[in-house]
Amino acid sequence: MVSVCMATYNGERFIGEQLTSILKQLQADDELIISDDRSVDNTISIINALNDPRIKLFHHEPKGRPTENFQHALEQAKGEYVFLADQDDIWLDHKYNRTLSLLKTNDLVLSNSILVDEDKQVLHPSFFEFHGSRKGIVSNVIKNSYFGSCMAFRRSVLDYALPFPPSREVGHDVWLGLVAEIVGKVYFDNEPLIMYRRHAQAVTSHGMAKSDRSLFKKVFGRLIMFRYVYEFYKKYKLNGKRISINHNSNV
Repeated sequence: MVSVCMATYNGERFIGEQLTSILKQLQADDELIISDDRSVDNTISIINALNDPRIKLFHHEPKGRPTENFQHALEQAKGEYVFLADQDDIWLDHKYNRTLSLLKTNDLVLSNSILVDEDKQVLHPSFFEFHGSRKGIVSNVIKNSYFGSCMAFRRSVLDYALPFPPSREVGHDVWLGLVAEIVGKVYFDNEPLIMYRRHAQAVTSHGMAKSDRSLFKKVFGRLIMFRYVYEFYKKYKLNGKRISINHNSNV
């Protein structure tokens, strides 16, 4: 069973297209978990209009950052395999099957994406190349490559990662990626599997816009993240507790 987890807030402009691109790939017993931060536009109406029993909609009380909303969605997930999805992107038709195939031998898969604008005009054919995405604990503490919209993982990763660190300096996606690097096996798939849409209303810019944070705040934030990662590493890696996956299992 697959759980797709999405956090929404005022996503009426693009969410219908994204939900359609996901639902047409899911199987009958899969689920699409949506946690909504009390949207005040037509987001909920668009979701309900699809009238799809695989959609499970939950309402979340906003706490100021998307991480809590995503955690709320993930806490509802029942699948052995979990995909994250943003409300404004588009899944390409082979994302589901290709990712599940890769999860047979990996604990977390991060796929490449095509970077597009709000009208789906291509800005860059490879987000990995544009961003300089790569594995590595230290490199991702410094500059995150783990974007949730491109991520899928085994249930075992989620069991290790929850609850997310309470600090605003630690995003849900980079935490999941780093936890998977520490306790399991991570794979970066160079084939683009989504259209990654960047627009003025996007919650995160992911390198498309300059941060207005001071150098001091950036360094301080990285140190906080490193502290959480080190504490996790010390607790699990040094004790030899790694995920044991069955590479011959059926997905």
